[in-house]
Amino acid sequence: MTLVLPSFGGYMANHSLSLDDASVSLAEHPLVIGQEFPDVETCRRTLKDIAIAMHFDLRIVKSDRSRFIAKCSKEGCPWRVHVAKCPGVPTFTIRTLHGEHTCEGVRNLHHQQASVGWVARSVEARIRDNPLYKPKEILQDIRDQHGVAVSYMQAWRGKERSMAALHGTFEEGYRLLPAYCEQIRKTNPGSIASVVATGQENCFQRLFISYRASIFGFINACRPLLELDKAHLKGKYLGTLLCAAAVDADDALFPLAIAVVDSDSDESWMWFMSELRKLLGVNTDTMPRLTILSERQRGIVEAVETHFPRAFHGFCLRYVSENFRDTFKNTKLVNIFWNAVYALTTVEFESKITEMIEISQDIIPWFEDFPPQHWAVAYFEGVRYSHFTLGVTELLYNWALECHELPIVQMMEHIRQQMTSWFNDRRDMGMIWTSILVPSAEKRIMEAIADAHCYQVLRANEVEFEIVSTERTNIVDIRSRVCSCRRWQLYGLPCAHAAAALISCGHNSHLFAEPCFTVQSYRVTYSQLINPIPDKGQWKEQGEGAEGGGAKVDITIRPPKTRRPPGRPKKKVLRVENFKRPKRVVQCGRCHMLGHSQKKCTMPI
Repeated sequence: MTLVLPSFGGYMANHSLSLDDASVSLAEHPLVIGQEFPDVETCRRTLKDIAIAMHFDLRIVKSDRSRFIAKCSKEGCPWRVHVAKCPGVPTFTIRTLHGEHTCEGVRNLHHQQASVGWVARSVEARIRDNPLYKPKEILQDIRDQHGVAVSYMQAWRGKERSMAALHGTFEEGYRLLPAYCEQIRKTNPGSIASVVATGQENCFQRLFISYRASIFGFINACRPLLELDKAHLKGKYLGTLLCAAAVDADDALFPLAIAVVDSDSDESWMWFMSELRKLLGVNTDTMPRLTILSERQRGIVEAVETHFPRAFHGFCLRYVSENFRDTFKNTKLVNIFWNAVYALTTVEFESKITEMIEISQDIIPWFEDFPPQHWAVAYFEGVRYSHFTLGVTELLYNWALECHELPIVQMMEHIRQQMTSWFNDRRDMGMIWTSILVPSAEKRIMEAIADAHCYQVLRANEVEFEIVSTERTNIVDIRSRVCSCRRWQLYGLPCAHAAAALISCGHNSHLFAEPCFTVQSYRVTYSQLINPIPDKGQWKEQGEGAEGGGAKVDITIRPPKTRRPPGRPKKKVLRVENFKRPKRVVQCGRCHMLGHSQKKCTMPI
């Protein structure tokens, strides 16, 4: 007698299986009289898995507190199992079993037992490792591994159920926020963690987190530079992720403060900058004047002016240049614009502006809307340390992409764990370095020293030098650490002119770099630990730290009113080249229009 199995994707059509082979397959999913199960639910799941693996439909005859009886759904097939509860204990045991099938089994890819719950259990391990496991990947893997076809909606719901089992629901995430903030303050003393609810229903509004390790590293060792940006969250309840990030000695991003707000509004930025000001507190009085970089967004501009009035506020050049390019659509103007951006002196800058005005008078009102004091090297009074675009943008985009399917607590835990990994890796790396400066600064200093040999050095006095080249003459003051080319002041590292002056009088150029570029500063930056947070089973779900109406109270925070609309969300792909200069656009030499060459011009001669 043979048991004929249906054909499946990945299986040979009309594949027949002998009873001996069938017994081997059944041995992989053994059922024997006397076999015990912890409870009836485990019994039900085991039988369902066997039915799917052996491609037969299971029909439940009886299922109650004391027994579970099931048989093959095909009429006349003798397969049947009777499981009963053991007296005095919660376990169930197989009392009767007829394990032989005489039917042909399920002859198509669809299986009644392949429910949403079964899908959730099947993909749980994979989702634990990869929360971005997509429904279309789930249904394909289930078809390949089990020979069963499930719909996209089954795969999506199965993933949702599995995510809820692993990480909790989105609603539970908001409810746990007060306890989570309390755990951060408890395990990382000196950290700031607060959550704000609004309305009579205590709906989530804002969350602010900054770890003491980040605060200590920024105040004591990082350069006085902060980048601000946002990323929109695409989860069930939407929201916006805000971040203020510094830059360490080796030019890596150093997240200082992270926030989640229910909406991207001027009020949200005003609140975020207020919390940032409280975080820094009196420390800002002893720090150098901050340089804050961001996009030109009204809410950010007003918030910086309100809470950091003494800070230098610079705009991201990617945003400014894209606006200029889209406004004028003229490659010649764009090229001159970039020359103006990087001009080191006001004389050079003004000469480039004159060139642009000769091409288009519309340049004048644009410069009124975008004052060069916020983006041009020649006019910006702060120190950007060669950071002209926002590196934090890509960091936030990656966080939003990796965490958009996680509840808010799990999202913040993912970010904390990533920061912990960065701190540990960079701390170990810093201990290996034996140089005075970090590798990136060391490379730039060595390039300056190599270029210094082509200059003639004339010493005016003990600290002032005249550096002569075929192009121009620059004045260097090694006491004030100033060069007339302005590169030393702008980047914090001796330029080639300064290196020539220092070498001529026997000084080590490395010692004249700003302290924020030293290996010692790098080690201090990552010297503190970000401690782990206990499992949520050890938290109290309600605790201090939730703010409602300005007072700390024990409340249950509910999700915000905003919900993700139905349908597939639009994706904005953030490409690395977007952070660079715009690509060259072809311009016709005859009509001077963009997009085609003179050979392909259709304008009559």
